[in-house]
Amino acid sequence: MTTYSALTTLAGQDAARALSDALERMEPEPFGVGIFEIEDGLGRWEVAAYFHEAPDAIVLEILATAFGAKPFLVSDLPEVDWVAKVQRELHPVDAGRFFVFGSHDADKVPPGRVALQIEATMAFGTGHHSTTLGCLLAFDKLVTAGFRPGRVADIGCGTAVLAMAAAKVLPDALVLASDIDPVAVDVARANVAINGLDARIECLEAAGFDHRRLRAAAPYDLVFANILKGPLIELAPAMASHTQAGARVILSGLLVVQAESVIQAYATSGFRLQDRNDLGEWSALVLERA
Repeated sequence: MTTYSALTTLAGQDAARALSDALERMEPEPFGVGIFEIEDGLGRWEVAAYFHEAPDAIVLEILATAFGAKPFLVSDLPEVDWVAKVQRELHPVDAGRFFVFGSHDADKVPPGRVALQIEATMAFGTGHHSTTLGCLLAFDKLVTAGFRPGRVADIGCGTAVLAMAAAKVLPDALVLASDIDPVAVDVARANVAINGLDARIECLEAAGFDHRRLRAAAPYDLVFANILKGPLIELAPAMASHTQAGARVILSGLLVVQAESVIQAYATSGFRLQDRNDLGEWSALVLERA
């Protein structure tokens, strides 16, 4: 079955949300609508809608004009088995002691490595993106240096690959994983089960630390937050109030050009930069709670 996408960009999150709400009331009704911040420092957002039938071009033109958006780019998308396609194109990832793989590569796990099985899904964080890879390498470096946190939180966990890495090498640690997206939470739980970590990791739906279980388990010794620059900066005060002195936070999801503003925001909340790893255009930061 052929599906159709309609994409546009405009300035401001509020305008993007309003346009997405209007798209959901279209006829034919889209089966999916999403908004995404374009990480170019210009405050632009992308709005995307997906249809089983060709969308009404006139209605799209009216909506774009009404909300100050660029004209919609409409494309037809042929039917593709996306899971099979991703499995063919995603190869195992080496990240220090960690080896991230899909079930189709289970026979390639080298002996002595910490194996993390992640399936092709809708949730972010397979280990192939430089942000997730950077977080795994940063964590591996901390563990190699002797850091042994007892309480760990993975905020914005996606597939839960970072939470699982912590649970595998810290057998006595309490590990919580949370995401604002319920689909990601379902994916995280599935991956946790695949890796035999059901009894070790609790997966929660929450924005930041806004969940009674996350608050009750604080203060944390280690927090992962692989999200985006804006949410990372907004999270800084809560990160300070949910960690204890000497705790480490591993942050990513930010471009190299955005790293300094994130470092400054966390310095204001009582953190100091301990380590930084730039992989291509993406940066991973390790900060210590003073």
